[in-house]
Amino acid sequence: MASSPVQDERTVGQLVADASRDITALVNDHIALAKAEVTSGVKVAGKGAGMFAGAAFVGLLGLIFLFLTLGLVLDIWLPRSLSFGIVTLLLFLVAGVLALLGKKAISAAKPKPEKAITEAQKTVAAVKSAA
Repeated sequence: MASSPVQDERTVGQLVADASRDITALVNDHIALAKAEVTSGVKVAGKGAGMFAGAAFVGLLGLIFLFLTLGLVLDIWLPRSLSFGIVTLLLFLVAGVLALLGKKAISAAKPKPEKAITEAQKTVAAVKSAA
């Protein structure tokens, strides 16, 4: 009696179709992870930048009055042009410090999808070792 083929065995075409579907799903999952990671980092950076801009604006308003007061106080002992020249130099110094702090805060944001890259590298390594 001849043995009949087992019905549970799958054809090569079915296996290729399944592998293609699985690879597509895996790539889509990696893309979704990268999007989620980048979106989270960008939201944090945007929120921080907005808060930094608001704080800088309000601080600038306060500094205007503070430096105006300082110029008027220095006017008691120095000529008016010299006292406001000193205050102007101080303002440029403060602006430089604020610019450096803002650059540092924005540089701290990491929108790079490190987890997605790591997972993709693990997947590639697993596929290579299985082959």
